Amino acid sequence: MFVQGGNCFFCKSSLVKADASIEHLFATANGGGNNEENCVVCCKSLNAILGSMSLKEKVQVVLNQKGNFKCPRGVGAAQDAADAAIVKAKLPPIVSSNESASKSARPDNLALVVANLKLRGNARPRTIRTLTTSIATIFPNGIAGDEIAAIIQKLQSTGTVTLNEGKLSYVL
Repeated sequence: MFVQGGNCFFCKSSLVKADASIEHLFATANGGGNNEENCVVCCKSLNAILGSMSLKEKVQVVLNQKGNFKCPRGVGAAQDAADAAIVKAKLPPIVSSNESASKSARPDNLALVVANLKLRGNARPRTIRTLTTSIATIFPNGIAGDEIAAIIQKLQSTGTVTLNEGKLSYVL
């Protein structure tokens, strides 16, 4: 984090240690090492999306942003602090894991997830596992696992998300 000035490698937004993650440019799952040239610090939410993508796929995610990188956290180099404060102020109340979660997705949380998925463009999660992790990162104060499952179920039942041979596709 020191070398990068405490900022995300991709979106350049300021990171706190709790939201920072090491991204291997050439994924360790694909044979990449833990050397300095291969590791950068980025937002956990972005790391969850990039996962074990090939370097070519990661570069494509960045190029798809057309010079205005939009972080899945909702903050980026193009947004100023006021925009970030507005986004944060509009976040709905969070269901904590120690509360009993409802068996259905809360409409405000579902809407927030759909809006986040729209912002991601081609950088949307490709598997249920990655989608689950991505939804959890949208709610930094926590969200019950039951509600994440309900959100995914609602996305599927409305046709917003389709699972085919382990891969997700979107109609947004």
